[in-house]
Amino acid sequence: MSKIKLLIVDDEVDLLAELKPLMERSGYQVISAINGEQALELIAGEKPDLIVLDMLMPRLDGRDVLRRLRQSGNWTPVILLTKVNTPAERVMSLQEGADDYLNKPFDPLELVARVQAILRRTQQGSLPLSSFRRLTSGGLALDRQLRQVWLSDQPVNLTARAVGVLEFLMLNPQEVISRERLLDEVWGWSDALETRAVDIRIAEIRKVLDEDSEQPGFIDTVIGQGYRFVGTVQGEK
Repeated sequence: MSKIKLLIVDDEVDLLAELKPLMERSGYQVISAINGEQALELIAGEKPDLIVLDMLMPRLDGRDVLRRLRQSGNWTPVILLTKVNTPAERVMSLQEGADDYLNKPFDPLELVARVQAILRRTQQGSLPLSSFRRLTSGGLALDRQLRQVWLSDQPVNLTARAVGVLEFLMLNPQEVISRERLLDEVWGWSDALETRAVDIRIAEIRKVLDEDSEQPGFIDTVIGQGYRFVGTVQGEK
Protein backbone atom coordinates (compact mmCIF):
# COMPACT_ATOMS: atom_id res chain seq x y z
CA MET A 1 0.00 0.00 0.00
CA SER A 2 1.36 3.42 -0.95
CA LYS A 3 2.09 5.95 1.77
CA ILE A 4 -0.13 8.95 2.38
CA LYS A 5 1.45 11.93 0.64
CA LEU A 6 1.80 15.27 2.43
CA LEU A 7 2.73 18.59 0.85
CA ILE A 8 4.33 21.10 3.26
CA VAL A 9 4.51 24.66 1.96
CA ASP A 10 6.52 27.26 3.86
CA ASP A 11 9.13 29.86 2.97
CA GLU A 12 10.97 29.18 6.25
CA VAL A 13 13.60 26.71 5.08
CA ASP A 14 14.63 25.80 8.63
CA LEU A 15 11.05 24.86 9.50
CA LEU A 16 10.76 22.68 6.40
CA ALA A 17 14.01 20.97 7.35
CA GLU A 18 12.53 20.17 10.78
CA LEU A 19 9.05 19.08 9.68
CA LYS A 20 9.94 16.93 6.67
CA PRO A 21 11.95 14.23 8.51
CA LEU A 22 9.48 14.25 11.42
CA MET A 23 6.56 13.55 9.11
CA GLU A 24 8.54 10.90 7.25
CA ARG A 25 9.30 9.16 10.55
CA SER A 26 5.55 9.28 11.23
CA GLY A 27 5.01 7.17 8.12
CA TYR A 28 4.15 9.75 5.47
CA GLN A 29 5.63 10.53 2.08
CA VAL A 30 6.57 14.22 2.15
CA ILE A 31 7.07 16.74 -0.63
CA SER A 32 7.68 20.44 -0.03
CA ALA A 33 7.46 23.86 -1.62
CA ILE A 34 8.74 27.30 -0.57
CA ASN A 35 6.05 29.49 -2.17
CA GLY A 36 2.46 29.40 -3.35
CA GLU A 37 3.18 29.18 -7.07
CA GLN A 38 5.41 26.15 -6.59
CA ALA A 39 2.75 24.64 -4.33
CA LEU A 40 0.05 24.87 -7.01
CA GLU A 41 2.33 23.15 -9.52
CA LEU A 42 3.04 20.31 -7.09
CA ILE A 43 -0.63 19.95 -6.17
CA ALA A 44 -1.54 19.56 -9.84
CA GLY A 45 1.23 17.07 -10.55
CA GLU A 46 1.64 15.14 -7.30
CA LYS A 47 -1.96 15.19 -5.97
CA PRO A 48 -1.09 15.15 -2.24
CA ASP A 49 -3.53 13.69 0.29
CA LEU A 50 -3.12 16.63 2.68
CA ILE A 51 -1.52 20.06 2.47
CA VAL A 52 0.20 22.00 5.28
CA LEU A 53 0.18 25.58 4.04
CA ASP A 54 1.84 28.67 5.49
CA MET A 55 -0.36 31.75 5.42
CA LEU A 56 2.31 34.41 4.78
CA MET A 57 4.59 33.75 1.83
CA PRO A 58 6.07 35.81 -1.01
CA ARG A 59 4.68 35.75 -4.56
CA LEU A 60 1.45 33.96 -3.62
CA ASP A 61 0.30 33.63 -0.03
CA GLY A 62 -1.41 30.64 1.56
CA ARG A 63 -4.88 32.13 1.60
CA ASP A 64 -4.72 32.78 -2.16
CA VAL A 65 -3.56 29.20 -2.75
CA LEU A 66 -6.39 27.86 -0.60
CA ARG A 67 -8.95 30.08 -2.34
CA ARG A 68 -7.83 28.92 -5.79
CA LEU A 69 -8.03 25.28 -4.75
CA ARG A 70 -11.54 25.56 -3.35
CA GLN A 71 -12.81 27.64 -6.29
CA SER A 72 -11.53 24.96 -8.67
CA GLY A 73 -13.34 22.25 -6.72
CA ASN A 74 -10.22 20.80 -5.10
CA TRP A 75 -11.12 19.83 -1.51
CA THR A 76 -7.85 18.24 -0.46
CA PRO A 77 -7.59 18.79 3.32
CA VAL A 78 -5.55 21.88 4.25
CA ILE A 79 -3.96 22.90 7.54
CA LEU A 80 -3.01 26.58 7.57
CA LEU A 81 0.00 27.87 9.50
CA THR A 82 -0.34 31.45 10.68
CA LYS A 83 1.33 33.97 12.99
CA VAL A 84 -1.89 35.96 13.35
CA ASN A 85 -3.60 34.57 16.44
CA THR A 86 -7.01 36.23 16.47
CA PRO A 87 -10.57 34.83 16.41
CA ALA A 88 -11.29 36.82 13.23
CA GLU A 89 -8.31 35.21 11.48
CA ARG A 90 -9.52 31.77 12.49
CA VAL A 91 -13.04 32.41 11.22
CA MET A 92 -11.73 33.75 7.91
CA SER A 93 -9.46 30.72 7.51
CA LEU A 94 -12.32 28.28 8.03
CA GLN A 95 -14.61 30.27 5.76
CA GLU A 96 -12.01 30.02 3.00
CA GLY A 97 -12.19 26.24 3.34
CA ALA A 98 -9.30 25.36 5.66
CA ASP A 99 -9.77 22.17 7.65
CA ASP A 100 -7.62 23.34 10.56
CA TYR A 101 -4.87 25.80 11.44
CA LEU A 102 -1.94 26.15 13.79
CA ASN A 103 -0.53 29.35 15.18
CA LYS A 104 3.24 29.79 14.91
CA PRO A 105 5.33 28.89 16.80
CA PHE A 106 3.88 25.44 17.43
CA ASP A 107 5.00 22.06 18.73
CA PRO A 108 5.77 19.90 15.67
CA LEU A 109 4.18 16.93 17.42
CA GLU A 110 0.93 18.93 17.57
CA LEU A 111 1.05 19.17 13.78
CA VAL A 112 1.45 15.39 13.56
CA ALA A 113 -1.63 14.99 15.78
CA ARG A 114 -3.68 17.44 13.67
CA VAL A 115 -2.68 15.66 10.45
CA GLN A 116 -3.67 12.30 11.90
CA ALA A 117 -7.01 13.66 13.13
CA ILE A 118 -7.92 15.21 9.78
CA LEU A 119 -6.95 12.11 7.81
CA ARG A 120 -9.12 9.99 10.09
CA ARG A 121 -12.23 12.02 9.37
CA THR A 122 -11.77 13.07 5.75
CA GLN A 123 -11.13 11.50 2.40
CA GLN A 124 -9.47 13.30 -0.47
CA GLY A 125 -12.06 14.90 -2.71
CA SER A 126 -14.81 15.05 -0.08
CA LEU A 127 -16.06 18.34 1.32
CA PRO A 128 -14.82 19.15 4.84
CA LEU A 129 -17.42 20.01 7.48
CA SER A 130 -16.01 23.54 7.64
CA SER A 131 -17.33 24.16 4.10
CA PHE A 132 -20.97 23.71 5.20
CA ARG A 133 -23.25 26.29 6.73
CA ARG A 134 -25.36 23.79 8.69
CA LEU A 135 -24.09 20.92 10.84
CA THR A 136 -26.41 18.12 11.96
CA SER A 137 -26.12 15.09 14.22
CA GLY A 138 -29.28 13.12 14.86
CA GLY A 139 -31.87 15.60 16.12
CA LEU A 140 -29.25 18.30 16.74
CA ALA A 141 -28.66 21.06 14.17
CA LEU A 142 -26.38 24.12 14.21
CA ASP A 143 -26.53 26.97 11.70
CA ARG A 144 -23.03 28.45 11.62
CA GLN A 145 -24.14 31.67 9.97
CA LEU A 146 -27.19 32.39 12.10
CA ARG A 147 -25.39 31.09 15.24
CA GLN A 148 -28.57 29.20 16.10
CA VAL A 149 -29.04 25.67 17.46
CA TRP A 150 -32.08 23.38 17.19
CA LEU A 151 -32.93 20.13 18.94
CA SER A 152 -35.71 18.00 17.44
CA ASP A 153 -36.60 20.98 15.20
CA GLN A 154 -37.09 23.24 18.23
CA PRO A 155 -34.76 26.25 18.71
CA VAL A 156 -32.70 26.21 21.90
CA ASN A 157 -31.06 29.14 23.65
CA LEU A 158 -27.30 29.04 24.08
CA THR A 159 -24.82 31.81 24.82
CA ALA A 160 -22.46 32.84 22.02
CA ARG A 161 -19.53 31.08 23.71
CA ALA A 162 -21.52 27.86 24.11
CA VAL A 163 -22.45 27.93 20.41
CA GLY A 164 -18.78 28.42 19.58
CA VAL A 165 -17.75 25.46 21.73
CA LEU A 166 -20.44 23.23 20.24
CA GLU A 167 -19.54 24.30 16.71
CA PHE A 168 -15.85 23.52 17.15
CA LEU A 169 -16.57 20.12 18.67
CA MET A 170 -18.97 19.30 15.82
CA LEU A 171 -16.40 20.39 13.24
CA ASN A 172 -13.99 17.87 14.77
CA PRO A 173 -16.13 14.81 15.59
CA GLN A 174 -14.49 11.89 17.42
CA GLU A 175 -11.39 14.01 18.13
CA VAL A 176 -10.51 14.72 21.77
CA ILE A 177 -10.23 18.49 22.14
CA SER A 178 -8.43 19.85 25.20
CA ARG A 179 -9.86 22.67 27.30
CA GLU A 180 -6.83 24.77 26.41
CA ARG A 181 -7.46 24.34 22.70
CA LEU A 182 -11.13 25.25 23.10
CA LEU A 183 -10.12 28.39 24.97
CA ASP A 184 -7.71 29.25 22.19
CA GLU A 185 -10.17 28.51 19.40
CA VAL A 186 -13.37 29.99 20.87
CA TRP A 187 -12.16 32.67 23.27
CA GLY A 188 -8.99 33.60 21.39
CA TRP A 189 -6.63 32.97 24.29
CA SER A 190 -5.47 30.10 26.47
CA ASP A 191 -4.83 30.20 30.20
CA ALA A 192 -4.74 27.12 32.39
CA LEU A 193 -6.28 29.14 35.22
CA GLU A 194 -9.38 29.83 33.12
CA THR A 195 -10.14 26.36 31.75
CA ARG A 196 -13.14 26.28 34.09
CA ALA A 197 -14.80 28.62 31.59
CA VAL A 198 -14.92 25.73 29.12
CA ASP A 199 -16.47 23.39 31.68
CA ILE A 200 -19.19 25.97 32.40
CA ARG A 201 -20.12 26.19 28.70
CA ILE A 202 -20.11 22.39 28.35
CA ALA A 203 -22.49 22.20 31.31
CA GLU A 204 -24.70 24.82 29.65
CA ILE A 205 -24.82 22.81 26.41
CA ARG A 206 -25.61 19.58 28.23
CA LYS A 207 -28.41 21.18 30.20
CA VAL A 208 -30.05 22.64 27.10
CA LEU A 209 -29.68 19.35 25.18
CA ASP A 210 -30.89 17.35 28.20
CA GLU A 211 -27.67 15.36 27.96
CA ASP A 212 -26.60 12.74 30.51
CA SER A 213 -22.85 13.13 31.09
CA GLU A 214 -22.66 9.46 32.10
CA GLN A 215 -24.27 8.27 28.85
CA PRO A 216 -23.65 11.09 26.38
CA GLY A 217 -25.31 11.20 23.01
CA PHE A 218 -23.32 14.18 21.83
CA ILE A 219 -20.43 15.33 24.06
CA ASP A 220 -18.22 12.94 26.00
CA THR A 221 -15.79 13.92 28.77
CA VAL A 222 -12.37 12.30 28.36
CA ILE A 223 -10.85 12.37 31.82
CA GLY A 224 -7.60 14.33 31.94
CA GLN A 225 -7.75 15.23 28.25
CA GLY A 226 -10.84 17.25 27.34
CA TYR A 227 -14.06 16.73 25.41
CA ARG A 228 -15.13 14.81 22.31
CA PHE A 229 -18.21 15.04 20.10
CA VAL A 230 -19.29 11.41 19.80
CA GLY A 231 -22.16 11.73 17.32
CA THR A 232 -21.86 11.40 13.55
CA VAL A 233 -21.86 14.87 11.99
CA GLN A 234 -23.15 15.73 8.52
CA GLY A 235 -22.95 19.01 6.67
CA GLU A 236 -25.69 20.80 4.75
CA LYS A 237 -25.38 23.83 2.54
